[in-house]
Amino acid sequence: MDTTEPARRSREYCLHVRGDFACFTRPEMKVERMSYDVITPSAARAIFEAILWKPALRWRILRIEVLNEIAWMSLRRNEVANVIPMRNVQSAMKAGTGNLGLYIEDDRQQRAGLFLRDVAYRLHAQFTLQPDCGENNSVEKFHEMFVRRAQKGQCVNQPYLGCREFACDFRLVDNPASEAPALDKTQDLGWMLYDMDFGKGEIAKPHFFHAKLQNGVLDVSGIGSAK
Repeated sequence: MDTTEPARRSREYCLHVRGDFACFTRPEMKVERMSYDVITPSAARAIFEAILWKPALRWRILRIEVLNEIAWMSLRRNEVANVIPMRNVQSAMKAGTGNLGLYIEDDRQQRAGLFLRDVAYRLHAQFTLQPDCGENNSVEKFHEMFVRRAQKGQCVNQPYLGCREFACDFRLVDNPASEAPALDKTQDLGWMLYDMDFGKGEIAKPHFFHAKLQNGVLDVSGIGSAK
């Protein structure tokens, strides 16, 4: 439950997002990518952060409305199996030169994936100011920044649906009540990743919750503030 004092919480915002493809990868499927049925709260939070992110604020997802029927597609993609070793990067930084190339012809591998297609959601969220946000920062200041950017379609980086190659469109919804209703679907979605906790220690800890779609709405407002 969010115990942040009301003066540090913003009003609720709603974004309509849509995309041709999406993949919100289940962490238990490490080799072959398989998506959750709907967008996860952490992926939804990343969309808001793509429009406005500051160290002084933290976004929290309240509800997710599913607008389109859940449709699947299977696809095989070429992926690179390895990443550039960190020690190579550190050595190159110290020496001022080094081989940081990654040759895809040597590391290419083909993996199957089960993705979503033709997805659309209405995402409801609010932000809270952090305790050390600074004297010059206020809820109203960041409200104006977010609304101005969202209305103009501006973003720090292109929002995406789970994978960066699955970019999405977005628009700010001023009056969600005037929009088309959510999908008429009630379904138990099982355990779903809520977010990663980077608060303590060096190893991030995943948080899960039991997701239930009720008349097309995934309500996560009672889970707590995002980590």
